[in-house]
Amino acid sequence: MVDETPIEEVLNTIGDEHARTVLASISREPGSAKELADRLDLSQPTIYRRLDVLQEHDLVKERTLVADDGNHYKEYRCNFDSTVISLEDDEYDVRIFRKENLPDRFTQLWDELGVK
Repeated sequence: MVDETPIEEVLNTIGDEHARTVLASISREPGSAKELADRLDLSQPTIYRRLDVLQEHDLVKERTLVADDGNHYKEYRCNFDSTVISLEDDEYDVRIFRKENLPDRFTQLWDELGVK
């Protein structure tokens, strides 16, 4: 699946050093905001601000987990496989190749076939 997010939005988002650091970290290993703050030596407010921006552009997914003590927390993970930025005819093009789960992909293919 390819995303058509405006180039300026993607470049502004990944242009931020902390956002890139967070994104790189969760692409290797998902984590909570607290885990990311510890792992990256950044404050939790900095982590949350970057996660908000990354989520706005659908670059990050979250899921709610339950800790052993019964408290809930969110775990964040990267929501794409790769990004390609190319320059052709004096214009930039950004393609974000998203991760898809099998049931969603099957539904999309079924819909595209027009089977009712």
